[in-house]
Amino acid sequence: MFSSLIPRLFACLLLCAAVQAHALTAEAARAMAAGDTDERIAALQAAIATPDEATIAFIRAMGEDAVKIAGDKAIVIKDDKGLDPVTGAEVPVPDDAEDIVNNNRMRGEFDTALASLQLMSTDIGQRRKAIDALREETDEARLPLIEKALAAEQDAGLKTRLETIRARILISSSDAAKRLEAAQLLATSANPATRTVLLEQLRNEEDAKVKSALQTALKAVEERLQWGERLAAMFSGISLGSILLLVALGLAITYGLMGVINMAHGELMMIGAYATYVMQGVFQRYFPGAFDWYLVAAVPAAFLASALMGAVLERGVIRFLYGRPLETLLATWGISLMLQQLVRSVFGAQNVGVENPSWMSGGVQLMENLQLPWNRLIIVAFALAVLGGVAFLISRTRLGLFVRGVTQNRPIASCMGVNTARVDTYAFALGSGIAGLAGCALSQVGNVGPDLGQGYIVDSFMVVVLGGVGQLAGTVYAALGLGVLNKFLEGWTGAVLAKIAVLVFIIIFIQKRPQGIFAVKGRTAD
Repeated sequence: MFSSLIPRLFACLLLCAAVQAHALTAEAARAMAAGDTDERIAALQAAIATPDEATIAFIRAMGEDAVKIAGDKAIVIKDDKGLDPVTGAEVPVPDDAEDIVNNNRMRGEFDTALASLQLMSTDIGQRRKAIDALREETDEARLPLIEKALAAEQDAGLKTRLETIRARILISSSDAAKRLEAAQLLATSANPATRTVLLEQLRNEEDAKVKSALQTALKAVEERLQWGERLAAMFSGISLGSILLLVALGLAITYGLMGVINMAHGELMMIGAYATYVMQGVFQRYFPGAFDWYLVAAVPAAFLASALMGAVLERGVIRFLYGRPLETLLATWGISLMLQQLVRSVFGAQNVGVENPSWMSGGVQLMENLQLPWNRLIIVAFALAVLGGVAFLISRTRLGLFVRGVTQNRPIASCMGVNTARVDTYAFALGSGIAGLAGCALSQVGNVGPDLGQGYIVDSFMVVVLGGVGQLAGTVYAALGLGVLNKFLEGWTGAVLAKIAVLVFIIIFIQKRPQGIFAVKGRTAD
C-alpha cells in the first residue's frame, strides 16, 4: 500500500511544481508594468499563455491605472492601500513610487488580453463577448489561446466564430499550407474586416495556389457583404418610410380629406417633439426611478399638445379661409414662422437631446454587417399601430363617418344634422395630433430643434400627392416606396442627387397619373 502511494505523491509534486511554474512572479509583473512597450507586450503575451487568477487580476489593475512601480517591484493600489500582485498581501507604498504609463497601444493590449482570458470562461455570455472583442484579431501570438479555446468550446456557433478568428490569424503565416487553409475558411466569413485582411494578404502573396484561393475567398466575402448592405439599405428605407408615413398621415387628413394646405404641419410635428423633451425633463426631475417609462407618457402628451395647437389654429385662422387655398398657404406659412420663433424664445435656438429609454438601446444582429437598431424597429411598429388606429377611426367610428360625410358633401351633411364646424375642428386636431406623434418618434432618432419640421414638410406633401389625395392606402405605399427608393439611390448617387432623382420621378409620375397611385372613387373624382 505504501509503495502505491509513492507514484501518486510524486505526481502531485510534479503538478504543484507545474502550477507554481506558471504562476505570476514578481519579475513577470514588473516586466508587464514598466519598460519598453514592445517588451511589456511580449511579457503580457507570455503571461496570458498560461494564466492564473493573480495574472488576470494584475492585468485588470494595469488597465485601470491602479499599479505603481517602486524600484524592481510592481504594487497594486486598491482602496488607497498597496498590495503585492503575487501574494495579494498588503505592502507599504514608498513615497517615490511612480504610476505606470499606458499609451493607447498598451491599453488596447490589456483589453485584448482580458478578452482572450474570457474565452475559457464557463459563462457562455462572457465567451461570446470575448469572441466579439477578438473578431478582428490578427496577432499570431494569440493563436495558442485561440486554439485552446477552440478545443474546449462546445457551442457550435461560437466554435465557428473561433475558427474564423483562427483563420484570420493564420492567413499571414509563413506556411503556405496554413495560408491556403485559412483562405478557404475565411470564404465563409461575413465580417467586413475580413475583406481588408484578404486584400492586404493578396497584395503580398507570392504562392499562386494560395493567391487563387484568396481571390475566391475575397469574391465570396464581397458577395455576402453586398447582401448585408442591400438589406441594410432596405431596412433604412423602411425606417425612413415609416417616419414619412407618420408625418404624412396627419397631412392626409388635413390636406387629403379637408383640402387645407397647412404649411405649419412640420411645426406641429416639432411641438410633439418638444413635448417629448419636456416629459423627459419631468421624469428626470420627479420620477428618476421610472425614467425608462417616460416615453409611454410622452406619446399622449405629444398628441395632445399638437392636437390642441391644431384646434386653436383651425378655430382662430383656418375656418375663415376654407375654399381659398392661396390665402391658407400664406397664412399657415406665417404661422409656421411664428411657432418656430416661439420655440426659440422658450427653449433656445440650439438643438436639445432626447434620450432613448434603455429598452430601446442596442439592436438585433442579423449579419456581421447588418444590425437592426431597436429604436428604429419600434418606430416602424409604432407607425403601423398609428396607421391601424387612424384607419379604424376614419372607417369605423362616428367621428370618421362625419368627417367622410362633410368631406364628400358639406351641405347635405349639415342638412342631416352634422355640426360641420365642430367636425372640421375635430378632424384638424386629429391630423395635428398625429403630426405630434411623428415628432415624438423623430425625437428618438435625432436631435430636436426649431427647424425640425422643415426637413419633412415637402416630403410629406409629396407622399400625400403621390399616394392619391384622401387615400390612406396610397399614403402607405407612397411613404414606404419613397423611403426605400431614396435610400437605394443614396448608395449610388449620394444624398443630394438622390433627392433630385426622387423629385424628378414624382413629377413624371404625376404628369402621367395626376390622381396618384389610388384615385378617389365616386363623384368626387371629378
